[in-house]
Amino acid sequence: MEKELTKAEEQIMDFLWELEKAFVKDIIKAMPEPRPAYTTVSTIIRILEKKGFVSYESFGKTHRYYPLISKEEYSEQCTRSLVHRYFSNSVGNLVSFFTKKENLSLEELEELQNLINEEINKKKS
Repeated sequence: MEKELTKAEEQIMDFLWELEKAFVKDIIKAMPEPRPAYTTVSTIIRILEKKGFVSYESFGKTHRYYPLISKEEYSEQCTRSLVHRYFSNSVGNLVSFFTKKENLSLEELEELQNLINEEINKKKS
């Protein structure tokens, strides 16, 4: 699934990921004020269904929706897309960009280095 979500679709998916299974009214109830109209959320859910992000179980005329992709899977997909589009498919270019442009503190750089070292050690084992 190489589709991206709009901001509104991602917001609805965030609530659906949290709830795991939900009716439209449950999603709306979980949202902060001011809440969108029922028809707005329902329309976005149907779009998400057409895009292959959600499916549903029928209960008479109503549907309980659930995600077909986990938040982690979607995050990985978005990250791969970001690296491909903006960093010449190079994670090294991404890391270099953030270490140079984001004015990371010494503590943040050391944390990043520790994470990399941990992964190197895992791969060596």
